[in-house]
Amino acid sequence: MMQKITLFVFLSFFSLSLSIAQKPKTPSSSEIYESIQKLNFLGSVLYVAAHPDDENTRLISYMANKVKARTAYLSLTRGDGGQNLIGPEIRELLGVIRTQELLAARRIDGGEQLFTRANDFGYSKHPDETLEIWDKDQVLSDVVLAIRQFKPDIIINRFDHRTPGTTHGHHTTSAMLSVEAFDLANKNDAYPNQLKQTSTWQPKRLFYNTSWWRYGREAFEKLDKSNMINFDIGTYYPLKGLSNNELASLASSQHLCQGFGRLSQRGSQQEYIEFLKGDPITDNTNIFDGIDTSWNRVNGGTAIGNILYDIENNFNFKTPSVHIPKLLEAYKLLQKIDNEHWRTQKTKELKAIIEMCAGLYLEVSAETNWATANDVVGLNIEVLKRSNSNITLESLENASGLKVSKQIELKENTKYNFKESLIINKDAKPTAPYWLNEKGSLGMYKVNNSNLIGLPETPRLFKIDFHVLINKTPITFTKNVIYRFSKPDKGELYKPFEIIPEVTAKITEEVIILNNNQQRDITVVVKAGRDNIEGDLEIQHPSDWNIFPKKQKVSIANKGAEQKLIFTVIPPNNQSEVTITPIVHIDNKNYSKELIEIDYEHIPFQTVLLPSESKIVRLDIKKRGENIGYIQGAGDVVPESLQQIGYNVRIITPDEINTETLSRFDAVVVGIRAYNIVEDLNFKQQELFDFVANGGNMIVQYNWNRRLKVTDIAPYPLQLSRDRVTDENAEVRIINPNHPVLNSPNKITQKDFENWTQERGLYFPNSWGPEFTPILSMNDKNETEKEGSLLIAKYGKGRYIYTGLSFFREFPEGVSGAYRLFANMLSLGKEDLKLEAKLND
Repeated sequence: MMQKITLFVFLSFFSLSLSIAQKPKTPSSSEIYESIQKLNFLGSVLYVAAHPDDENTRLISYMANKVKARTAYLSLTRGDGGQNLIGPEIRELLGVIRTQELLAARRIDGGEQLFTRANDFGYSKHPDETLEIWDKDQVLSDVVLAIRQFKPDIIINRFDHRTPGTTHGHHTTSAMLSVEAFDLANKNDAYPNQLKQTSTWQPKRLFYNTSWWRYGREAFEKLDKSNMINFDIGTYYPLKGLSNNELASLASSQHLCQGFGRLSQRGSQQEYIEFLKGDPITDNTNIFDGIDTSWNRVNGGTAIGNILYDIENNFNFKTPSVHIPKLLEAYKLLQKIDNEHWRTQKTKELKAIIEMCAGLYLEVSAETNWATANDVVGLNIEVLKRSNSNITLESLENASGLKVSKQIELKENTKYNFKESLIINKDAKPTAPYWLNEKGSLGMYKVNNSNLIGLPETPRLFKIDFHVLINKTPITFTKNVIYRFSKPDKGELYKPFEIIPEVTAKITEEVIILNNNQQRDITVVVKAGRDNIEGDLEIQHPSDWNIFPKKQKVSIANKGAEQKLIFTVIPPNNQSEVTITPIVHIDNKNYSKELIEIDYEHIPFQTVLLPSESKIVRLDIKKRGENIGYIQGAGDVVPESLQQIGYNVRIITPDEINTETLSRFDAVVVGIRAYNIVEDLNFKQQELFDFVANGGNMIVQYNWNRRLKVTDIAPYPLQLSRDRVTDENAEVRIINPNHPVLNSPNKITQKDFENWTQERGLYFPNSWGPEFTPILSMNDKNETEKEGSLLIAKYGKGRYIYTGLSFFREFPEGVSGAYRLFANMLSLGKEDLKLEAKLND
């Protein structure tokens, strides 16, 4: 309990900048001062790894806040292949969440965020396997592009490129590509098309972020560290009231969907980086040794530095606005330097500091959080100057044709509100994560616009330029259009302003399972993006299926309203798996996208457009038993999937686990990673085991082998491991063919293991008591056989089943064999004792 309270306190400290991340900044004097310190440091660090949560937030925070370097994290993927502890989103939608969690982390630790087009297809065991699925040339190209655009002096790899096969294949691959890109980035003949939008660049040094865990504590203590630099990353920041480790813990705790919420840390702690290549180290206390990080680095920078160093050394915390005349002087000089990279970057930083010192509050709030093409949206524009600076608002302008002259001399602490209209172009494209606009491959996202590659988000199209005169110096500040609103139980809230299609449609079930040839009603929800939608809806389907009626009328009066339409599906007599798509026809236009909203408090509200498709499966499946109790763990759709094949599923909480409640069920299923996240289950295990002893079935799905909240996950010895089979096509060998789970009520054959997705399974047990019977054997290429994917033990009158098979991935994909096998697991009972005896005769 204390852990939860402590984390809540620290997360609450940053809640303003995270849960309402669209809110205009209102920085304190200490934050302005720290921005000036960073302005006066002309050096940069790029940290490279494979996934969200791979990054070392301690080191990123140290470089950004102690060293004051411009620091970025290049994550090769968006983490689409991971698991989700906070909700049901997986694959592309999980990638959207984890992208935003990375950005939330960077808002805390002070870094920036970059990506490549690589798609996290799931766990791999070797770089060779990874690069069979990723397009190496494209990913390497993206790493080179990141280096050329960010222009880091220092690159730090999270993983060791010299140890393939010892960790996740994505991990080692990220380091290998970084090492290769280090040399390629400065070559004109390497990816020459990039040079139309950027220039070559040679980083000075490349490091590997090593640690004791690479060698073992004792071996690391004895290791020759003359080739390393170390930092005390436990340093304390008085201006923040936090240590670097506390800041880093807050940052990494943003990865909530991965279960990275953690206690903060304090005190001295050493971090090591090993020199790999580049300019030799002569001072192993300084990562920027021999690199000029002062304003003298750029031609014409000395005069700028003279001004800005004086402001830093004599900063007025009480009245920051007194520095505006000198800041403007530096701003004018900065526009004359010929180094485009530093001119662009430092102009951006300096303008932000001028805005902060002037106490300017500029906000553009739309009357709604979304609109459609050819729409007109009301804007409420707020301008406020909270200093005695001499500032005139000259005009407001945007790319859509708005240009309004104001010529208002702003008075101190006087609010100015303007009502304007935003005209949405008739050809405006819907807002969506750019990497999801085109269908990619298993290993790569497809991005046709080269200017978008590497960006964390799709750039906002709708902005307002505030043209102002500050002490007669013209400066333009640009603000995104946002949506500001309030809720009685939440207070003031912000959402991004989005463009959506005029109509979207979705079938309420992404996977529809029909376990016989009886017809079934399905529901399509049509949502209006504007008023007065009139059209018709049909469902596109293969010819051997019938859907009635062929079309239905769509009529929705109000924007944001929904209409539900019922269609009847008539399946063929034979087993079949197909995809169906709802299509709305309006004014000779066809709409077949689904609007998905992602709403979690720790990240900004997200809207995602994806092709609206549902998989519909007619399968031959038999089952015994009706009532299933489900104990939820991390997010999965297993309960809904079991309902699809006719089970009555009830979610039960730990408080409800007692003899009376459990007696109502034929089987109890424990959700994925429940024993990692639900602490109260430790006190309920014996009651669950008693349920099994009295004749019930208990199915436990996979758990991590670390951070277990329960003492005994099974009534007999059972040891979890990190064994997994990542090849979804790996051969599955049946080692106990006579076991009832493979024979009743459905006959399970090799065909049932076809078309599995992403992996066979994960975190298999590697040792167990003699009471368990292993059912299946499988392994990845060049590995030993793994027999722990499905283990079954008799316990009293019932059966205890542990499975690491990835049902949570197969059910959303409509994999028929996974449904048939799970139905057999649920159907195990007294009758199977007779069947097993008969089969063994």
